Amino acid sequence: MKILIVQYLPAGEKSNTKKLLDTALDLLKTKKADVEVLDLVKDPPDFFTSQRIGVYYERNYGGQKVSDERLALMAKMDRMTSQLKAADLLIVASPMYNFSQPAALKAWFDSVLQKGQTWDLGPGGYTGLMKGKKALFLSSSGGVYEAGHPYEHCVSLTKVHLGFMGFEPEVIAAQGLNQFADKAPAVIAEAQEKIKALLSRWL
Repeated sequence: MKILIVQYLPAGEKSNTKKLLDTALDLLKTKKADVEVLDLVKDPPDFFTSQRIGVYYERNYGGQKVSDERLALMAKMDRMTSQLKAADLLIVASPMYNFSQPAALKAWFDSVLQKGQTWDLGPGGYTGLMKGKKALFLSSSGGVYEAGHPYEHCVSLTKVHLGFMGFEPEVIAAQGLNQFADKAPAVIAEAQEKIKALLSRWL
């Protein structure tokens, strides 16, 4: 089983989300899983420029042949999309920033949500091309933002992105780590146990 880890952990060793991801990685090592890691801090995604979006629409929507020189503008986006398509299981690890996904994670989703690659559009509407594959989103936040909370746009948006591509997404989040600092170790420990249980079922 090929497993892709997409992580955005700029706080490094201080990151609470890293504690969750490390739990997953430790379990994957015991299973001797084939793991590839994409670190969005060290390898940040490209943004759509006017030139890049032009190539994308001509190629992915118009089916037009694009010159190698212009196609090179899409090289990093295409590489990240290929990484995703090759994976059997996806694990995304990122904290909530300002109530939503950090910019780097959003840019990664913008890179890999490619028509004809991870989703498509036909007479019947939108179709996710990653159907049958599972995805796990690991996250942490200083406050508590349950589904429907007016400030919660991180977990919900990530689930939309993953589901749109056809993944079956699961979320394990450690919340309230600043708001209820005295309970933070217990909250993290509970999330870690959930990670172990879920991955043990999946692998």
